Amino acid sequence: MKSVAPWLYYSVLRVLMFAVPLAILLSLGFWPWASAVIAALIGLCLSYLLLGKSRESVARDLYKARHPDKEPVNPDSEIEDSALNAAEQQSNPVQANSERESKSQ
Repeated sequence: MKSVAPWLYYSVLRVLMFAVPLAILLSLGFWPWASAVIAALIGLCLSYLLLGKSRESVARDLYKARHPDKEPVNPDSEIEDSALNAAEQQSNPVQANSERESKSQ
């Protein structure tokens, strides 16, 4: 069985996160325009809090479609690498300097 495309999964969940609160607010008798605004805010907050992995998956797929020849870059891994390198340099400044000198030659 074929899996669902990430963009379709994300889109359906986003619509549901708007439609369910809208239906509840309308059934409670709120004004339609106020219900729409409140449901939009609820949907925005819920999607931001609950759909992080899906959002990243869709963004990764869009990047791959736009740039098929490039490998996607994970900014978190670059930040972690630079932090680890800085920590190593602080703990072993002599060794880090000798490694830098040997790489430059």
